[in-house]
Amino acid sequence: MKTLETKRKEFNYSYKNMADMLKISKTYYWQLENKKRRMSYEMAVKIADIFNLKPDDLFYNEFKSKD
Repeated sequence: MKTLETKRKEFNYSYKNMADMLKISKTYYWQLENKKRRMSYEMAVKIADIFNLKPDDLFYNEFKSKD
């Protein structure tokens, strides 16, 4: 998820920072960001909330382009 990686770096957050805020392991977060694990809608909401965004603002274009 390039937009997720870009947004994380824009906020100067590490994988560990994100994982801690989401109450998951660093490995789990890395897998989400690198598409090694499928993301639930609930997790998408939590991630978007960290950046004060709606899930569609982060993820919509990525899923739209798969059509």
